[in-house]
Amino acid sequence: MSQIRNIGIFAHVDAGKTTLSEQLLFHAGKVRTAGSVDRGTAFTDSLDVERRRGISVKATVVALDWKGTRINLIDTPGHMDFSAEVERSFWALDGAVLLVDAAEGIQPQTEVLFRALKEQGLPFLFFLNKTDRPGADVDRTAAQIRKRLTDSVFLLQREDETREFICGTDEKLTERYLNDEPVAPAEIRERLRLLSQQGKIHPVLYGSALKDEHVEELLDAVAELLPPPENSGGELCGVAFACTNDRTMGRGLWVRLFGGKLENRQSLDTFAGNDPVTGEARTVQRKITQIRSASGEDTGTLNAGEAGIVFGLGDLRIGHVFGSAERLPHRVEPGHYRTPLITVRVYPENEEDTEKLRVACETLTLEDSLLNAEYIRSTKEIHLHVMGKIQLEILQEMLETRFGLKVHFSEPAVIYRETLVRAARGFVAYIMPKPCWAILEFQMEPAPRGSGVTFASVVPHSEIETRYQHQVRQAIPLALKQGRNGWPVTDLKITLTGGSHHQFHTHPLDFIVATPMAIQDGLARGGSLLLEPVLEMRLMIPAECLGRIMNDVNRMRGEITSTETDGESVYLIASVPAATSMDYSTQLASATGGRGLMNTLLTGYREAPPDTERKVPRRGTDPLDTAKYILAARSALEGGIFDF
Repeated sequence: MSQIRNIGIFAHVDAGKTTLSEQLLFHAGKVRTAGSVDRGTAFTDSLDVERRRGISVKATVVALDWKGTRINLIDTPGHMDFSAEVERSFWALDGAVLLVDAAEGIQPQTEVLFRALKEQGLPFLFFLNKTDRPGADVDRTAAQIRKRLTDSVFLLQREDETREFICGTDEKLTERYLNDEPVAPAEIRERLRLLSQQGKIHPVLYGSALKDEHVEELLDAVAELLPPPENSGGELCGVAFACTNDRTMGRGLWVRLFGGKLENRQSLDTFAGNDPVTGEARTVQRKITQIRSASGEDTGTLNAGEAGIVFGLGDLRIGHVFGSAERLPHRVEPGHYRTPLITVRVYPENEEDTEKLRVACETLTLEDSLLNAEYIRSTKEIHLHVMGKIQLEILQEMLETRFGLKVHFSEPAVIYRETLVRAARGFVAYIMPKPCWAILEFQMEPAPRGSGVTFASVVPHSEIETRYQHQVRQAIPLALKQGRNGWPVTDLKITLTGGSHHQFHTHPLDFIVATPMAIQDGLARGGSLLLEPVLEMRLMIPAECLGRIMNDVNRMRGEITSTETDGESVYLIASVPAATSMDYSTQLASATGGRGLMNTLLTGYREAPPDTERKVPRRGTDPLDTAKYILAARSALEGGIFDF
């Protein structure tokens, strides 16, 4: 266990992350020659689309051995459109390397990654790459780190600086250092190792991956200064964090195991949703058919602390937890750091391929839940949520190369939210056509921005049985997927205040059918308030472009919250609506001659301007169109799919 390191490499786009990964593999003897991104020969870019485009799309896991330590290396995409892959990678890690371009310095995406690593409590090192480039300045970049990220850093390759920094972390060592008393190198090294593995300090290394300079020093630091996995005990505990497809074995899940053990032919009880009547968890038994190590060997077992590929688990989603979820040290909820703000409709080139396209999109959603593929049976429409245009281009290629489907997309539209204008009562008496009986009354009230949806019940179980109240609770998220303007509903307090079941006439699932009708009734009575997504935009621009960029922010209905000058560059933070800034990365490149850098992060939703009219057609049958809705809902429930 102590000889394993599960680490990720994180970086802003074009910082040289894949090139560094190739050099690490070369020095560890994993490959004979380091691959090239430009030539499409990178070992970690295994997909055809990655090799053609020279960008990483999927997180890749490779194993390498260095001086007796097994390093499971997770190479993550750098482009913002694939940040979901970065989020999922956190689940598998014990430590990380944060890569920075020594010529470009700290970029907006670097700050996002730094905050994420700190939030997850992951120990990490810095590696300042591209020191061979003109303009590269190690000291300047280290100063930027201290100013904008953390002052718990020092240049590890400079022995005197390291010694001084480490002595400054302990009062007794400080006193000895100031009094010129000897401090043994072994003592310095042990404290360096301890504090680094605890994540209290972050050593900085520098070199050039392209020129193969100081790569071995980084491998030494990873093995010594990043922590081994902690065994959470004999109880099974693990998480599926990525997916792969094997021509022989089919779909496989990358699993990081924190406790217990998995073996070939082992049967697992996996979560299959809650029972719609009782609310109790349902399980499906699945049998493992094969286990491969991160190095590709058919090991037949996966032990605590290891990451490997498990086959035979069918359509389990990425993020599935094996065993005890409470024992997971890291689990980032999808969309925690960046969530899709764009929705598109995808069309097959040949209409007869609609069903095939539906299956393909559902398969991709199993691998990335943020895609949120929705199939509307009544209109045969397929909708996806995406991060940006680069992701759309990659999806188009993947659908063609992997599934044999030629597709095109509708124009991207920003995903708005809506909420109530005023408090309202929502009511339904679902008592016809027989046999059925479900009466519901809700009190619905607007809630503060960012509070989401809360639900409570004040109805005695003698009036609505416990199992039926479970149904109501389960159906509310479904009922709020579309408000009266077609957008997801948020910032809402819902209280079940009245209603009844019938001893003889209430049939299973009646309350699941009835809940959307009552909720939509309340939304219609209370009125809809449109909410637009707001982004924090971080920009690094040439100083001479500041005036132009400030005008752009004003034009986008944005507000500048911070500016900071760093030599010839300006670091600017602004708050802007997503609707007005969808294409701003292209405009920024034009305005700055390609020298501007940008990163965005969703910060919340605010009331859209009064003249904003944004509606989307309802997907499926409107619950307020009672007769059609009841018929559609009953038919859908028979197939286990609820679509309205």
